[in-house]
Amino acid sequence: MESKDEPKDEPGGEPKDDFPRTPSGTDVDPLGDPFLRTRFALPTRPAAFLRRDRLLAPLDREPGTPLVMVNGTAGAGKTLLVADWAARLRQPVAWLTLDAAIGGPGMFWAHVLQALRASGVPVSPDTGTVLDGAGNGRCPLGRLAAQLGATQRTVTLVLDDYDHAAAEVSEQLAFVLHHAGAGLRLVLVPRTEPLLPLHRYRAAGEISEIRDAELAFTAQETAALLDLHGVRVTVQAADALVERTRGWAAGVRLSALAARESPDPSLYLKEFEAGHSAVADFLLAEVLRSRPPRTQDLLLRVSVLERFCADLANTLVGGDDADSVLATLHRENAFVEDLGHGWYRLHPLFREILRVHLRERCPGLEPDLHRRAARWLRRHGALPEMVAHGAAAGDWAATARALVDDLAIGELFTGLRSDDLAGLLADLDPGTTGAAPDLVRAARDLARHDLDRGLTHLRHAHEELPPGADAAAARLSWALLEALAARLSGSPRRAEQAARAARQVRPEVPAPLLDRRPELSAQLLTHLGPTRLWAGRFDAARAALTAVLTGPDGASLVLPRVESLGRLALIEYLDGWPGRAERHARAALAESERFSLHDPVGPDLARLVLAGVAVDRGELGRAQQLLDPTPDPASQDPVAAVGRAIVTARLLLARGRSRAAAEAAGAPVPAVVTSPWAEGRTTLVAAEAHLAEGRPDVAAQVLREVADEDPECAVGAARAHVAAGDPSAALRVLDEATAHRRLGPAVRVRAALARAHAAQVAGNPVAARHLMADALLDARRERLRRPFAEARPWAEPLLAAPPMRQLAAGWLLPEGEAPARRTEPAPVLVDQLSVRERDVLARLAELMSTEEIAADLYVSVNTVKTHVKSVYRKLAVNRRHDAVRRARELGLL
Repeated sequence: MESKDEPKDEPGGEPKDDFPRTPSGTDVDPLGDPFLRTRFALPTRPAAFLRRDRLLAPLDREPGTPLVMVNGTAGAGKTLLVADWAARLRQPVAWLTLDAAIGGPGMFWAHVLQALRASGVPVSPDTGTVLDGAGNGRCPLGRLAAQLGATQRTVTLVLDDYDHAAAEVSEQLAFVLHHAGAGLRLVLVPRTEPLLPLHRYRAAGEISEIRDAELAFTAQETAALLDLHGVRVTVQAADALVERTRGWAAGVRLSALAARESPDPSLYLKEFEAGHSAVADFLLAEVLRSRPPRTQDLLLRVSVLERFCADLANTLVGGDDADSVLATLHRENAFVEDLGHGWYRLHPLFREILRVHLRERCPGLEPDLHRRAARWLRRHGALPEMVAHGAAAGDWAATARALVDDLAIGELFTGLRSDDLAGLLADLDPGTTGAAPDLVRAARDLARHDLDRGLTHLRHAHEELPPGADAAAARLSWALLEALAARLSGSPRRAEQAARAARQVRPEVPAPLLDRRPELSAQLLTHLGPTRLWAGRFDAARAALTAVLTGPDGASLVLPRVESLGRLALIEYLDGWPGRAERHARAALAESERFSLHDPVGPDLARLVLAGVAVDRGELGRAQQLLDPTPDPASQDPVAAVGRAIVTARLLLARGRSRAAAEAAGAPVPAVVTSPWAEGRTTLVAAEAHLAEGRPDVAAQVLREVADEDPECAVGAARAHVAAGDPSAALRVLDEATAHRRLGPAVRVRAALARAHAAQVAGNPVAARHLMADALLDARRERLRRPFAEARPWAEPLLAAPPMRQLAAGWLLPEGEAPARRTEPAPVLVDQLSVRERDVLARLAELMSTEEIAADLYVSVNTVKTHVKSVYRKLAVNRRHDAVRRARELGLL
């Protein structure tokens, strides 16, 4: 007898001898019934069988592993795969298909011996005698293991449907496998993981495994199998079938058989009704009806869910044992997939079939299940799923109240799940009335930039909002949507009123709820900033948008941060700071790419700004590439719409298409109020078009009224006055407009060029040269080439002078015009700089301090110091000046 202290799965231990006795060498089993030959026959492969070499290869490649396990769901194709492989082996193959009648130890081993004899493996007669109890005291399994170990050729024993074997059989089988050594290779074909010490075989590398994931048919294999059934379809149709069946072999084969009878096989495979098909019959018989009634009920109820955990399943079933049931179903490969962290999902085809069966077995239950699921999901913060189930239950009133009371309206605008939520809310029942449904409708419409409908629903919601703390969440949601509507309509006054309303109602909202929704404050600022920008209040807009970036971080705040960076980039571009604008724009794109956002405003506005900077740098091809994929944002935001119009017009001016530029800049943009800077920049484009066409007097006249308000317009007016032969007027305009103002480089360079031109016309060449040198020095840092291209007709003689050529060398003059240099090998950067290190390097070149760099990048000073050290190491330098010089040599700046 086995010691109680001895481990059950120890291969070296002696298992208990409790087999029924049967005479050896007979053709009857221990019960006296004839052996059924079908249990020992290699399964016949069908005529339309597809050999899959990718699955046979690992079995052939590892012939030395004593244990092979092909584990998969019912109908996964595991039996046919092993049969195909076994038929090709040159060594003896003993095949045994188990069932419930031969699962016990005595019947099992009697059938194993018969399978060995049937395959031609010599089994000593005294082994049978020992099994009958007439032996000499040695364990019969030890005799069997010794005989197999003594054979000259390895015997392959295949045990199909091994799930029917009793628990103690696995212990005995492990003993025989261990002591048979190289004489036995065991192949198990179960649906569940057997009770063998698999961890030991895995650790020793003595097992070859093929599981469900490998057994699944690929699109190419599916197309080939369909072809064998006489069904020829496109790869796309095969891929769609794989998507629906997850490559489940039986599903693919049964679908192929049904499609063969259809007049349009491709359409059938795409749209077949799974709930009433041969596939449904197979799964209901093999998986559902073979389970206890309570398990069947659980499977039917969770079929309304995309994914579920035990607690959610218990909520739908009304029990407390779902955890063990789900674990068992997954372990038994019953089409229940483990997603990790306690979450599961049903195989999509099985789920589809179960839902049809649920409606037939329990009509009217499905809406109640959706309502239960929605309540559970709301408590656990799964917003899109809660909305999906609320919609499926037709309970729109409760769903809308949940969205508003939980302050979840803002999630329609986070960019993470916005599309999913907007799609779910598209069918919101128009008959559902009240403040909450109207707020949800307004949010849905504003999210897709339908301003008219959004404003209508927002007005209705405001009329229905009740007073008091109970409606605080609803009033705060209304204020957020009001600010968004103000941004979309270009109404600064409305935005400020919405911001005040939000500040007043916030103290009435529970603090824990506000803490869970940090995106609301960020979104409010993101809407407030553009309206201030539209009003021409650049500093106030910059403050609101910067507050978003310096506030809390998190996934729900990514889109507000991206949009804020895009608008800050536009502010810097309009203010004449192309370097700053470029850094903000690149930061917006990097953040957007990191989270794979598809927001139409933030990233597109960043690309728009980069296109404008490229125009100023004379990179017209790059500007066009950045502008082409950027959609027209006119229906989204007047700030973005005017920004696009201005950049497009400047690109057209740079290409000599002045009339088209004036038309592009003058395109009307719907807005409640007129933006002063938008009007000024549009006027400036029109004036530059007149100037390009030789009408400087008209250009000066056009800019007369806006020159005092905008320094860039003043510079444009000065250029027009000089071209008209009035340098004194030009200098007067420049002095009045630029005094006591901190101008950006793009404005300073054009102003210096206008002064140089005025000095040249006034007959003061020395002053003209000094001013040209100032312009070149200022422009070199930002690589501003476009102002010099505009000035080329009069500036070319000045630029031809040797001192100017030296200042223009390497960045402004075309290749071949720069002064000669010593011929030296081009330096090579072995260790590439990261994106953040390049950002730091660009600011080092601008002579920014460590503290200024940290503030500009929204990082700590220590982080900047770490990046600076890394830059120095990679560039092999020790000082800032050397780092900048070497970076320029390498083309990094």
